[in-house]
Amino acid sequence: MRTDAELDYLEKMIPELAESATKKAHLDALSAGQSVTEIKQGKLVLITANGKETLLEDAKPMRKIS
Repeated sequence: MRTDAELDYLEKMIPELAESATKKAHLDALSAGQSVTEIKQGKLVLITANGKETLLEDAKPMRKIS
C-alpha cells in the first residue's frame, strides 16, 4: 500500500508523463511516415513526415466545461 505522500507525488507527475507520451507519439508517427494534425497559432495544421505543413482550417475556440 502506498502512502498519501507517494500518491500525491505520483498524481503530480501525471501532466508531465502525459506531455512526454504525447511528444513521443507525435515523433513516432512522423518517423513511421505518417502525418499528424496539430494546432499552431490558432490554425489546424497537417504535418507530413517530410515536414511539410498544410493549413486545414482555423481552430475552433475551446469551450470550458464546468
